[in-house]
Amino acid sequence: MKKITKDQVSLVAKELCALMPEIKIVTFSGPLGAGKTTLVQNILREIGITEPITSPTYTYVNVYRLNGITFYHFDLYRLNSLDDFIQAGFDEYLYQPDSYCFIEWPEIIEKLIEKDLCKVIIDYDTEDSRFVVVKKYE
Repeated sequence: MKKITKDQVSLVAKELCALMPEIKIVTFSGPLGAGKTTLVQNILREIGITEPITSPTYTYVNVYRLNGITFYHFDLYRLNSLDDFIQAGFDEYLYQPDSYCFIEWPEIIEKLIEKDLCKVIIDYDTEDSRFVVVKKYE
């Protein structure tokens, strides 16, 4: 576990980018407002995405492409079950060739993501700092 300030979010993003391509899925867990979306935005910027990067809270997934690679940014906060995820066809996005998934609120689909995975847990410390835990699973 490490403690970071808002100014250090980009350093965590760089660390996570360094884990690619070994990992295909990065999940982000933590309370509302802790910084999950901000961290995903920093990762996508570090990768080289220049278009606007927004939260997929109401669309469930945003898709970004760069140099033949697809990046899926999921926010599953509003999904009620694993079945909802599968019925929407989102399970087909997982582990696609030349793609990566960044998933906020992954708890309901954890059964589907058991390999090539990095779990990020982010939580409040103070208003200006967060605790971050990064665990890699192969």
